[in-house]
Amino acid sequence: MGRRDLIIDFSDYDLDHVVADTEAIRRANMQRYEMEQLTAICFEDRERGICVGYKDLTENEFWVRGHMPGMPLMPGVLMCEAAGQLSSYYSHRYNLMEGVIGFGGLEGVRFRGVVRPGDRFVIVCRLLKLRRSIVVCEFQCFVRQNLVCEGKLKGVALPKNFHLEEQANE
Repeated sequence: MGRRDLIIDFSDYDLDHVVADTEAIRRANMQRYEMEQLTAICFEDRERGICVGYKDLTENEFWVRGHMPGMPLMPGVLMCEAAGQLSSYYSHRYNLMEGVIGFGGLEGVRFRGVVRPGDRFVIVCRLLKLRRSIVVCEFQCFVRQNLVCEGKLKGVALPKNFHLEEQANE
């Protein structure tokens, strides 16, 4: 992958500069426990619509034991979930959409490398399109500056009373 293909050059952000920790991410995103796929946000650029965050993977991830036994690999669906959570964080941070944001779709997703416990999984998202109830972002994911996943995602605003409807149906 040539540098011209990067959403943002690696030299433009510092992974050690945390702009939002887990608590700040929780104020924007509803995911908890095993489904929290972000450790920190380290870069935000409102003008260019870019956000960079990461997940520090440990041997204690819920998927390690079963995906795959003896050779744990981060499932691709969780790579996409991490990108979705980063774009959701960014959307809430800048009040781009109201309420809970859910997945509306994925396009052109490609997995280009493996991600294992002990890795720092870095996610870069860039806002491409925003409508009142839909956000479209492109994302790239890296381990040690090697591209491991990329694609586009669509986030959709769920109804404001979505969580109340779900509880009533239980």
